[in-house]
Amino acid sequence: MRLGVDGRELVRGVRTGIGRYLIEVLRAAAQQGWECLVYGDQTTDLNGAAQGVTVRRLMRTHTQWWDQVTLPRGLARDRVSVFLSPYYKGPLWSPCPIVLTIHDLFFIGYPGASRPFYDRAMTGLAKLYARRAAAVIADSDYSKRAIVSRLGIDPGKVHAIPVALGTEFRPTTSDDATLRKYGIAEPYLLFVGNFKPHKNLPRLLQAYAALSSALRGRYRLVLAGGDAVRRTELDALARSLGIGDRVHFPGLIDDRDLPLLYSACALFVLPSLEEGFGLPALEAMACGAPVAASNRAAIPEVVGAAALLFDPEDVSSMVNAMTAILSDAGLSDDLTRRGIERAGEFPRERTTGRVLALLHAVGLAGR
Repeated sequence: MRLGVDGRELVRGVRTGIGRYLIEVLRAAAQQGWECLVYGDQTTDLNGAAQGVTVRRLMRTHTQWWDQVTLPRGLARDRVSVFLSPYYKGPLWSPCPIVLTIHDLFFIGYPGASRPFYDRAMTGLAKLYARRAAAVIADSDYSKRAIVSRLGIDPGKVHAIPVALGTEFRPTTSDDATLRKYGIAEPYLLFVGNFKPHKNLPRLLQAYAALSSALRGRYRLVLAGGDAVRRTELDALARSLGIGDRVHFPGLIDDRDLPLLYSACALFVLPSLEEGFGLPALEAMACGAPVAASNRAAIPEVVGAAALLFDPEDVSSMVNAMTAILSDAGLSDDLTRRGIERAGEFPRERTTGRVLALLHAVGLAGR
């Protein structure tokens, strides 16, 4: 089986959920002896994350030309059996079957945005791509329902397969040198991700500011992510709330250091308004962090009963959840135990194993 993958998400110094998804699929495929070809450009870099994978650097051109002309030529030249796109789009003509992964529908109807003409055009394109694909992967049942409803796709064509949890995410002994590298000192509350509006970070800052002075004095809030533009806005909000000296922005965390940061935090918070999956919450639970999370979108489906849920649009609800965990050692310990157990329910057989099984079936059917 010769697997082709769109690897333009894999860039050195950039960490995204889509990138993590691809790395886990490539690791699993390579371990099963598949020949894996990652198609990208001069910026594409696996950074040693997946061994035995070949990178095909195609000439960097206009995105649509790359998608519809350059890439199909490469697939034909390499005689690829099946191609996996981690996006809603793929070649409209291809010498091999195409499997799309639609993680979410944020590219149409983004929360809080009013773009009727753009959304209408993107919906039409997404329908076209999905109908031309041999199969579509969704990260969760929540995402599958949205894809089927909004794109009018046959439910039998859409496969809900959870995102894989990297084996490196497990409880890790605290390392002061690593924390100092990012300017972090224990104890602290943690968020990891981008700073886009759907992450709901302004309300998280408001909730942190509303904690008791005793809790704010003990625990700093760490917002980890590489979004420098939105960081400036969030920093200004923190200062206006009088908590500027208690909120820390360490920037992008190296992949090898992330398990330690999760393990060392007193509480991980995921306040998102929308998530197609919510991988950081699962990573945090796997590392033994107690988790407080939004009760929206796919998040309850992912965390199950292993996190304390709150209404992300109600600051007082967020405050109550955070306070309950930080003030009750028994609750915190119980969430840690339940979180580790819940993370164990996402083995490779349920995640990347099912992705590979689908790709294999599609590849055989396309011969």
